[in-house]
Amino acid sequence: MTHRWSDYDIEFRLIQYGMREVCSMIPARYMLKTILPNPSWINDLGVIDIFAVSPCMSKHFADYIQYWRHNGYWLFNKPSDMDEIVSREGKNRADLKLFYYEVYERQFNEHNMRWSGFEPESFVTNVEKPANARLEGFDVVTFEAASTPVHSPLSCNGLGDVLPVNARCLFETFEEAKSALEAGKFNNSEPGPFRIFSVYSVDA
Repeated sequence: MTHRWSDYDIEFRLIQYGMREVCSMIPARYMLKTILPNPSWINDLGVIDIFAVSPCMSKHFADYIQYWRHNGYWLFNKPSDMDEIVSREGKNRADLKLFYYEVYERQFNEHNMRWSGFEPESFVTNVEKPANARLEGFDVVTFEAASTPVHSPLSCNGLGDVLPVNARCLFETFEEAKSALEAGKFNNSEPGPFRIFSVYSVDA
């Protein structure tokens, strides 16, 4: 589905995209990625490529942290913040796919099975929302390092074979992601805490 951002109330937007309970998704910004198509280790024939937030399978466009252009979520405030890095790394922008992410305001600890709040780090974090964005689904991402996304167990650990995922190896709804965490489906995958991201593809 393609969504043109406006001044919609946040709760209405969550309901529209399958998140029926009251919650808050926080703009976490942008990333360019190289998409891994046709993953052979996932038996679900409906998965055609990997739109995971983590870089394990579909890699980030560069080792960007050394440039210190990222924000408090270790992503980018706007697409143009990546342009210089793309050029310096000698990458072809046409080979990369642009994503916009929002993150659920709470993270899940698999040890005590509880949700808790978290804060971005102290880098400048200033939202620039895309004019057009297509919601692709919801990813569950580990933050063992407490800063950058480490793993996306739906793809990294093959949980997409035993949990319901769409063609991008993502949950279709926020509720599916949250329920799977609370049911312990991710407990034996990778160390948490776990955060839920909404994943949007953006036309460059």
